[in-house]
Amino acid sequence: MSKNIAIIGSSGAIGNAFVEHYIKDSSVENIFTFSRNATDHVSEKVSSFEIDVESQDSIQKAASYLEGCYLDRVIIASGVLHTESFGPEKSIKDLNYETLSKVYSVNTIGPALVGKYFLPLLNKENKSVMAFLSARVGSISDNKVGGWYSYRSSKSALNQIVKNFSIEMKRSNPNAIILALQPGTVESKFSEPFKKNISKDKLFSPDFSVDMMSKVIESADTSSSGNLIAWDGEVISP
Repeated sequence: MSKNIAIIGSSGAIGNAFVEHYIKDSSVENIFTFSRNATDHVSEKVSSFEIDVESQDSIQKAASYLEGCYLDRVIIASGVLHTESFGPEKSIKDLNYETLSKVYSVNTIGPALVGKYFLPLLNKENKSVMAFLSARVGSISDNKVGGWYSYRSSKSALNQIVKNFSIEMKRSNPNAIILALQPGTVESKFSEPFKKNISKDKLFSPDFSVDMMSKVIESADTSSSGNLIAWDGEVISP
């Protein structure tokens, strides 16, 4: 069976690696990529569209491009940890409204709205998977060092949303699997400021991380739905 894939946040390191991964997958017929600026790809499998995950209207419009097309895999790879104007908070005194709003907008609210408009497009006849990139630091039970207030809590909230989606989809689309995925620490602009503190064996290339997460996606069944799962298949406690 030929698969239809949608990738939101396709211009980032992990999102682009997912595009390249699925281009090479002979079982995939169509790849729909979404980013702030639609980009051309050499593969005829790929169709690119614009999306702004901080705009509900943009997300709804993006989903409307695929009306009548059922999706087998949806990857939400958008996210923010730092920008030129802010970094992750080290202490309470670093908390501010602008940073919290931005991080929640991109990491939590945007993905929730992607779910609202893209979940109805999931294939109901066969296994379908919607996978949101999350983080181990979003686990409350795993938090031993504190800090990173906005990023940690935005991913904790995302994990709760994923759980809610999984419960509701059991009723409307029993074949759907909703996952939160932890990609590991991936070499990219995202991790650049922090990689000096990471051993080489724990700093992954985007291709390696995506290959591993793809195995998690393909091995997942409905009993996995709602879980936060690491790149190596470990189920991470909330």
